[in-house]
Amino acid sequence: MNFAPLAEVIRGNTVESVHYGAVAVVNLRGELLFHAGDPHFLTFTRSTIKPFQALPFLRGGGPAHFGFGSREVALLCASHSGEAMHTTLVESMLHKAGCDEHHLQCGCHVPLHYATENRQPAPGETFTQLHNNCSGKHAGFLAWCRQHGQPVESYLDPMHPLQRAIRTTLADFAGVDEGSMPAGIDGCSAPNYALPLLRLAYAYARLAQAGPDPVHGELTAQLFGAMTSHPELVSGTGRVDLALMQAGTGDWVAKGGAEGVQVLGIRSAGLGIALKAADGNARGLQAATVAVLRQLGLLPQHSGLDAWLRPQLHNLRGLRTGEVRPSVVLEKA
Repeated sequence: MNFAPLAEVIRGNTVESVHYGAVAVVNLRGELLFHAGDPHFLTFTRSTIKPFQALPFLRGGGPAHFGFGSREVALLCASHSGEAMHTTLVESMLHKAGCDEHHLQCGCHVPLHYATENRQPAPGETFTQLHNNCSGKHAGFLAWCRQHGQPVESYLDPMHPLQRAIRTTLADFAGVDEGSMPAGIDGCSAPNYALPLLRLAYAYARLAQAGPDPVHGELTAQLFGAMTSHPELVSGTGRVDLALMQAGTGDWVAKGGAEGVQVLGIRSAGLGIALKAADGNARGLQAATVAVLRQLGLLPQHSGLDAWLRPQLHNLRGLRTGEVRPSVVLEKA
């Protein structure tokens, strides 16, 4: 495995830890332009493929069929924080599809906004599957099943017609043979697939492209528009995907995934950017992402991303102990 340093963790004035990984930057033809480490590293896509998991629903006219607008389409692609703006909308989506929370098979976890806010749930506080960061995606899965008369009980089975359509869609966007994608199960129990890092970057270059996609027409523009218009629904208060899309002012689509994956599509530059932390730790990923944008000359002045470039570290008493510094250096392919 050929990994490059992405970020250093500083305690005092001394490097305490180093996070390694890989970066791939490609154009709309899928050509590798820049990289750090191995751009071909086989990477489980995790939540970064949510826009492509939503495409079969859009292709079948699902949003119009159920009266979903751009806010609901954004939530199909979300790894949301479980805030009220997210859970209320997911519940509405389920209701419109003739389902409720009990039809979901994503499982339940503490909402992500607690970690962002650096606090714990109150004693006795309870949550449902609506709070799962993937509940919007699963609501879309269930709606597709209702619209097409397919079983909802097995909607996560890899051989379910919906999951087969998703697998084909992802392979097409990444420009790979469908049989070449190793399969696994995501944290929300949906099928997930691994791609070479530069193929994942290519999928996002296509997602962000100006004009219709050769295969999927205006559907990619619909996804891109929904995600960039409602980044607070795709992500959540105080989170990096929200900050990135706000900094991009409608030109950048950003999506992170578990185990240290971050992907961006840059419409004006015709680029896809994918990063993977080798140890799965996202602590240095945000700093590396902002540094990559800066090295590519894409970071606007007053972007609001300075806090993500060198995040400060504090102990339990609130004392500053150090910071995370990006160390990634892009090489021209």
